[in-house]
Amino acid sequence: MQYPEHTLESYLAAIIQGAGIVECDVTFTKDKELVCRHAQCDLHTTTDIVTRPEMNTKCTTPWAPGIAPKCCTSDFTLEELKTLCAKMDASIADAETAKEYIGGTADWRTDLYTGECPKIPTHAESIALISDGGRKFTPELKTPQVDMPFDGFTQEMYAQKMIDEYVAAGVPAENVWAQSFLWDDVLYWLESTPDFGKQAVALEGTYAAYDYTTEEFDTHFADIIDAGANIVAPPMWMLVDQEDGEIVASNYTEYVKNKGFDIITWTLERSGLLQSGGGWYFQTTNGDNDNSNSSLVVSDGFVFEFLHALQTEVGILGVFSDWPATTTFYANCMGLGLLEADEPEDDSGVASFTSGLLFTFLPTVVALLF
Repeated sequence: MQYPEHTLESYLAAIIQGAGIVECDVTFTKDKELVCRHAQCDLHTTTDIVTRPEMNTKCTTPWAPGIAPKCCTSDFTLEELKTLCAKMDASIADAETAKEYIGGTADWRTDLYTGECPKIPTHAESIALISDGGRKFTPELKTPQVDMPFDGFTQEMYAQKMIDEYVAAGVPAENVWAQSFLWDDVLYWLESTPDFGKQAVALEGTYAAYDYTTEEFDTHFADIIDAGANIVAPPMWMLVDQEDGEIVASNYTEYVKNKGFDIITWTLERSGLLQSGGGWYFQTTNGDNDNSNSSLVVSDGFVFEFLHALQTEVGILGVFSDWPATTTFYANCMGLGLLEADEPEDDSGVASFTSGLLFTFLPTVVALLF
């Protein structure tokens, strides 16, 4: 929320704020190195690339007044990308100059830390920093925005390379929650790297599934159920509904829980001030969805009511947050946190928790509530 997304500075801020699991969104360069970016083709809004004529000209679609640019990591070698300065994700579409184009940061965010010229990290660099911070990992294999195979680099090679970098760094599979919106990636990990596959996260991108019938759910989830996937991750709004002015679990939630899936969800603190309703991420609680005819969102404090409902009504495993201090505060108040695998249950049968550790990406940090 305050640091340029997917930089070492943002990961360090997440760790300091109490995130227990940190995300690198993984994509690849022209020379097939893995780097952290929210999307493969977002360099024109997340870096200063359009202000560098020698780099701008190499973009898939270079910026020029009146032209919508498209600058991809795969347009550049790693060495070239390392010359860029990351910034808050923003732009001014009708700008007349390159310098003006890279402005537009939302007024609830800040450019305070952009002046330090944070660099684009490699995936391996993110692993090293997060390891040094004693945290765990939830890399997302970003869906390619170029045709695959890319210069002989297949989707399977891409999925395997991400896992290989954890193996090379000596990271245990149980400390990694690999994610993808392409469920074929999850199937690949389950089959080819089963130690990592059993914690692979099937990100939900079929938003119409919120309204599915049981038969449609059966068809939708059949492949990952048959393959033995254990975790699904829809956006927050898909998990809840309203009933008599209260937040309750949605039909989607009931189905996936009945099938034995754990649930991770996204994304808190990505919506600006909640007094305006919270937008897309809160649509089933703010009246913006056909199944939501009234708004329960009245102030920024609603984030805690919503988080509490996700924890108590839905029973989430974790939630991504762009500002993990929020989820850390909630977890500390509620005695939640990141459960260590070897921690015993106490005499009451309730598992012990490590206070304050959550799942986090910054921006898109996970707060993991076990």
